[in-house]
Amino acid sequence: MSRLKILALLPLAVALSGCNYVVLAPAGDIAAQQRDLVIISTVLMLLIVVPVMALTVLFAWRYRQSNTAARYEPDWDHSTKLELVIWSAPLLIIICLGALTWMGTHLLDPYRTLGRIHADRAVDQSKAPLEVDVVALDWKWLFIYPDYGIATVNDLAAPVDRPINFRITASSVMNSFYIPALAGQIYAMPGMETKLHAVVNHPGTYKGFSANYSGAGFSGMHFNFQGLDDKGFDAWIAQAKSAGGSLGRTEYLQLEKPSQNEPVRRYGTIDSDLYRLILNMCVETGKMCQSEMMAIDAKGGAGHQGLNNTLPLAYDKYARRGTALGPEPSFVAGTCTPDAPQGKTTASITAPLDTSPLLGAGLKRPVFTPLKSSSFFLGQRPKSDS
Repeated sequence: MSRLKILALLPLAVALSGCNYVVLAPAGDIAAQQRDLVIISTVLMLLIVVPVMALTVLFAWRYRQSNTAARYEPDWDHSTKLELVIWSAPLLIIICLGALTWMGTHLLDPYRTLGRIHADRAVDQSKAPLEVDVVALDWKWLFIYPDYGIATVNDLAAPVDRPINFRITASSVMNSFYIPALAGQIYAMPGMETKLHAVVNHPGTYKGFSANYSGAGFSGMHFNFQGLDDKGFDAWIAQAKSAGGSLGRTEYLQLEKPSQNEPVRRYGTIDSDLYRLILNMCVETGKMCQSEMMAIDAKGGAGHQGLNNTLPLAYDKYARRGTALGPEPSFVAGTCTPDAPQGKTTASITAPLDTSPLLGAGLKRPVFTPLKSSSFFLGQRPKSDS
């Protein structure tokens, strides 16, 4: 081969050498089963695709105009044997693909608790799974370890061969949590919780990222996932605890603000109720949680004026808080919050409210402050009559 041809092939060789086939060589059992599903499905489809492509070339060559030795049958129009082959082979493959898809859908359901940690190893029932709460922020990832009382930003670790239970949500727009070496992607949505069960079988550092475009900082929304042995994971936890930072409501509201290309950050202590507050969109002190509002709605709501309750829940990405009722940030005040923020009311009503539905839902009897305002449960200071 000439030197010119070798130089021409160098860019292709470099490109191929940089390919990362992590999906075909994963580090976790769930991802390995998904890999097998992809390979088997591809092979089954190739059983039809390859013969069709080969026969297309064969027919084009055999029945070309210049080949006078080929059989010429202008009146031929049917062959029962050929029809059986043409229709039975794809039908059998479709049946196989359908069965494979049905089994894979149930066995690899991300909400399904793991039944094994490897093809030849069952889950050790004496070892508790690792609980990790995941929050997709703009544009970074927050990981909370409730059992250890720590949190990290853009840094995730787990012990090898220990099941991991992920609970996933988002603060604003939808994202997709994806670690190709561990398991398939699953969406993170505000006000909703998705789940993922997975396990890592081989130590190493693997890439994680968002697989769903979510705005300007999307390209920097990635993190490292570390598979560690038990001693290494304990050391990682100790390092996070020694970081000294604290993550409570106030710190989270600052962290939640949009930022790009955030470095790794660790918090040694956290608010144990923080994930629930994030999920229910009520991190601000005094704000009614989504779960409370759903309980009220399930009991019939709060009448015509209750329509305004839903407006402040609309997320405003640019003002960072809902502003549906005017230029000032507002929200629905929690009826069970003992201490309202300074300058805000726990409730404002113009007529008596039947609280029996609240009591029926297991809520404590709220304390209302009658005000000369048409607002209802609005967490903002009402304007003076003057």
